[in-house]
Order: sequence, then C-alpha cells, then structure tokens
Amino acid sequence: GANDNWRAWRRWCLNMDTIAPNTPVDTSLELLGRTFSLPVIAAPIGSLRAQFNPEDDIRDYNACCIAAAAQTGIAASFGDGLDARVFPHGCTLSQQYGGIGLPVINPLSMDTIRANLDLANAARPFAVSVVIDSAGLPHLKCYAFGGYSELRELCGYAQMPMILKGIMTVRGAEKAVEAGAAAIVVSNHGGRVLPGSAATADVLPEIADAVGDRVKILVDGGIRSGTDIFRALALGADAVMICRPFLISYYGGGTEGIVAYVEKLRAELTDAMYMCGARSLGDITRDMVRAVR
Repeated sequence: GANDNWRAWRRWCLNMDTIAPNTPVDTSLELLGRTFSLPVIAAPIGSLRAQFNPEDDIRDYNACCIAAAAQTGIAASFGDGLDARVFPHGCTLSQQYGGIGLPVINPLSMDTIRANLDLANAARPFAVSVVIDSAGLPHLKCYAFGGYSELRELCGYAQMPMILKGIMTVRGAEKAVEAGAAAIVVSNHGGRVLPGSAATADVLPEIADAVGDRVKILVDGGIRSGTDIFRALALGADAVMICRPFLISYYGGGTEGIVAYVEKLRAELTDAMYMCGARSLGDITRDMVRAVR
C-alpha cells in the first residue's frame, strides 16, 4: 500500500514552461485562518515505542517537530498516542508555539474523543483533526463511525476548524462537507488499513473536482519531495501531509535534521514552480502535469 502511494505520484510528470515573468516564487499558503510558508504539515505518529524503537518517546519527537515547524513556518501534527500523557503534552507544545501544532485524534469512543477535544479547545490550535480511517487498525476496529451524524456532532463540538483525515472517495468527501468539516485529508493511512485500496494520487483529482470549492483539501501517502508537493497541488490539493521523512530526519539530527528536510522541500518546490511557470501556489494548475501510465 505504501509503495503503491509512492508509485502513483511517479506516474505524473511535470510540464516545463520557462516562458514566464522572472519574478520571485512565493510558496506561502493561507490555510484555515493561518499563513504558512509552505503547503506542508508534518503528519502525526502515534508511538515510537510501539511502531519503531521501544526505547524512544514520541513526546521528544513531537517537541522537536513542532520546534522545527516554528522555525520553518509550517505546521506539525501530533496524535493522541498509546500513552495518556502524549496528547496533553502535545496540546501544551501547540500552545507554546502559537497554535501551529495540529492535534490529531483517533476514532476511540465518543466520550474519549470529546475529552481530547476539550484539551484541544483549551489549547486553541489553528485546527483539530479526527482520523476516521484509523478504524482499520487492529486496536481500533471496534470504533468505526456509524455515520456522519457523529462526525457532525464532533465538528460542532470543536471550537476551531475540523479536519477529517481518511477520505478516499467523492461520496466520503461529500459526507465530510455535510458534516461541517473545514478540510479533509485524502489518505489511506499510508496504505496500512485496507489492502488493495486505491493510491491517494489516483483519487485526489476527482475528489478535488467534486468538493474543492467547498472545503480545503490535503493529501498524504508517499509524498517525499518538493516535486511531489507540486504534483499534489496540480492535482487539486491545497497542501500535503508528510510522515516518514520527518521521522528519518529526526533520527538523523533532531530539530536541526527536520529543519534541513523542510528547507530541502522548500528548494525543490520553488524550483518546480519556477520551471513550470508558477510564481504562487494559486498559479499551479492541472495542465502543469501530465499522466504517463
């Protein structure tokens, strides 16, 4: 699944057109009331101990990632984790850094989600997210949502814009809009929750065409470079979420490693925009890429 996501972006080539004004490239984005220097959000990781290294604490990763986000002008997510201390710690970090830390809540019981939303509401981040596709993970299978009525309740309960993560169909996107979501993330959870699911790059254009005028659209899954970010924006996304490279950068150099990776993304996206004739994110259009299947 993860490899399918990565390969799907490779099927889109960039259309170079350098006959354009020789003016500076602006990679900044206004998203849900905040301005960011890049259309990038570091995606959430639930636990280092369970998923990567038993000796490591996700709270240290979250602290480094949000600090790097503050330095580079992007946003960084944090999850509710497998340890009850993780989410309150993330909320405190978000508050410390002016609300750029995005709380991401798994589909546990409605009472648990409301309790986490209470913590998020008190921290006042720029937005909050609920991951609906986590219902496919083994330890969360009993918590699938029964319908968008529950999502509508949660969107109303949150005191900031709600991002619903895990949308893979036009109908799912329409239900998210009906529920009151301010943004959606086109995501199949890195290909980990449903074998045989479509790649995010393959469903993004139709979802963007259907609801892009009513909701902000983010996408994740296999995005690794600034060129991939350009592809995603050309196919209809407003911004992207990236997970694994942020973790690799953290293990390579902590906060400084993450900053170096973000600056690499910035340089690559700037080059792609310049060479394809786009000087702002709004200039990026679908005819700047072509499918090669």
